[in-house]
Amino acid sequence: MNEKDMYAADQIKAQQQPVPGKESAMDPEPIYDDPDKKGTGRLMSRTAIITGGDSGIGRAVAVAYAKEGCNVVIVYNIADDDANETKRAAESYGAKVLLIKGDIGDSSFCNEVVDRTLKEFGSIDILVNNAAEQHMQKSLENITDEQLLRTFRTNIFSMFYLTRAALPYMKEGSAIINTSSVTAFKGNRDLIDYSATKGAVTAFTRSLSQNLADRKIRVNQVAPGPIWTPLIVSTLEPNAVENFGKDTPLKRPGQPVELAEAYVYLASSDSSYMTGQTIHINGGTVING
Repeated sequence: MNEKDMYAADQIKAQQQPVPGKESAMDPEPIYDDPDKKGTGRLMSRTAIITGGDSGIGRAVAVAYAKEGCNVVIVYNIADDDANETKRAAESYGAKVLLIKGDIGDSSFCNEVVDRTLKEFGSIDILVNNAAEQHMQKSLENITDEQLLRTFRTNIFSMFYLTRAALPYMKEGSAIINTSSVTAFKGNRDLIDYSATKGAVTAFTRSLSQNLADRKIRVNQVAPGPIWTPLIVSTLEPNAVENFGKDTPLKRPGQPVELAEAYVYLASSDSSYMTGQTIHINGGTVING
């Protein structure tokens, strides 16, 4: 799949969906797989937990991991149809897939995810903390206590909960990959609480990488820019959706498939000398951090 194909798929029309959005109802549908790109067994017989794995970036990562021979645990909250489509796509490449539905903002559910993963596959080698939510607000005064707690619980508390539960079972050579955001580094006037959580993710990534270095468990993150996912059509106004990503140097939003290889790289031995670092995939925005 070449760059021309990416541009052709980005003729985005004004649209809006209720939260959490449905990938199959987006126009155009996000691109989560490149059938021309073959796996090389880099994650053979390993097991990965991916939160928010039902759609968007999580779906692209799940499919990319499946191509590399990985068992995939897809953790999701609401969208059964999207989760089942991701399962179908990953299984088409021969992967074993486990779907687990629930709220990662609940520490007891995170413990359940780990227990069910171990029961199904016997190990946890890769943890992708990817799930997130956002709520646009024009001013700080409009951010309620309920919204603030919900955003932090989903976006950063969950990473503490799930990582804490998984770590006792992760061995030397395991990898933890967190999804941060360009907003952690440059901010966003209408996403103050979301941006704050992504800043926390970045600090979490850097601190945890130091804490786990002696155990030879690597911790890195990807910081996406504007990526065409259900989160966008379910949280932005239709006009903002139509112009989404056009303010980047590349003048378009990214597709989930354009991030997937970064998550494969960070999970594999190819990145064996890399921990505490950030890969910026944002359409050309220069970030110093």
